[in-house]
Amino acid sequence: MNSDRVVVTGRGTVNAIAKNVKEFATALKDGLCGIGPVTLFDTTDYRTHTAAQVRDFDPRQHISKKFALKRMSRSDCMALAATLEALSEAGLTPFPEEFAAHTGVVIGGGAGGMLECEPVFAAYLETGVGRLSGTPFAAFSCASSADHIATHLKLMGPKTTFMTACSSGATAIGYARDLIRQGTADVVVCGGTEPLCRITYAAFNALQAVDPDYCKPFDRHRQGLTLGEGAGILILESLGHAQKRGARIYGEVLGCGISCDASHMTAPAPNAAGAVDAMIAALDDAGISPKDVDYINAHGTATPANDRMETLAIKTVFGSRAQRIPVSSTKSMIGHTLGAAGAIEAVACMLAIEHCFLPPTIHHETPDDGCSLDLVPGVAREAAVNRVLSNSFAFGGNNTALVFGRFSEDGGAR
Repeated sequence: MNSDRVVVTGRGTVNAIAKNVKEFATALKDGLCGIGPVTLFDTTDYRTHTAAQVRDFDPRQHISKKFALKRMSRSDCMALAATLEALSEAGLTPFPEEFAAHTGVVIGGGAGGMLECEPVFAAYLETGVGRLSGTPFAAFSCASSADHIATHLKLMGPKTTFMTACSSGATAIGYARDLIRQGTADVVVCGGTEPLCRITYAAFNALQAVDPDYCKPFDRHRQGLTLGEGAGILILESLGHAQKRGARIYGEVLGCGISCDASHMTAPAPNAAGAVDAMIAALDDAGISPKDVDYINAHGTATPANDRMETLAIKTVFGSRAQRIPVSSTKSMIGHTLGAAGAIEAVACMLAIEHCFLPPTIHHETPDDGCSLDLVPGVAREAAVNRVLSNSFAFGGNNTALVFGRFSEDGGAR
């Protein structure tokens, strides 16, 4: 095991309230809401009609002509756009050829290229003929985003895709951190990407897990989540590698905890045992205690069961301090981006550390006795943020918690 610390040297994102990291920081501070009518496909027959959609996204504004966009899905394009931004911020553009053999790619996702493939299936059902000509079927797989990133940048280190539902992006970051600590890679492009598509939208409507207007995390009148889409990417490096090339360091990945509820395919375990285990494991891995955490980026989906369970988990882990530690859900602004959620929220955590502010939980107006926490309601709050715990709890009871920290040369932030 390599004892070298793992640091963040680049960040990139495309989401419903921002198409780059600078815009994202401003939008989070302003409490911008990205939830509105869905225009990517017809929602007439669904019980809801809103989502946190990435609007006016033109891949050519982010990705040069040398990339074969016709072979890429919307999900691939968002992932690559965020990757190129993160690499630019890391000072790795053009990507150094000498780093390629020891640079990995780890991406979380879910629907992959389903948005583009759904019309093909619809045509087949209607006519009995499924024409593939002009359709990016090579991009159907969730794994295609990692494939495109590695191929276009000629990265020859380990390449992996995670599909653990809503914890995929966070799990990808934790695994990338482990690759570096094990000495398997010096640099890893990691994060998550997720598009809106009909099958996902229909499934959550069928579960009646979607708010017809907009999600209201931890609010007494919450009715469910709001689906979203986007991508979040971090560039992770070993501290030694980053310092050797003189990179700017934005923060550090201190810990990761993973657990399984082993309880239910869609509902969280009511006793919160799996969430508690993941959070404690992340803190232990980081070598810190609950008193050292300055802010919790909650999973905060706004479903009645999840918010209640997460509140119980936070109170179990943090005890009496649970009432004083700030907790917020950025899903109130960017929606629930499923496979990308933990990754986009990781970017938000990095920005909170860098700019010393707490992202708000917007739409939270009526307190719920079952969710009695400091939820930073309505507007952002200035605060010194040195260590952040970020939660991602998924279908199937797949739980991942990450700990991020402010970087200091002597490791004092740990």
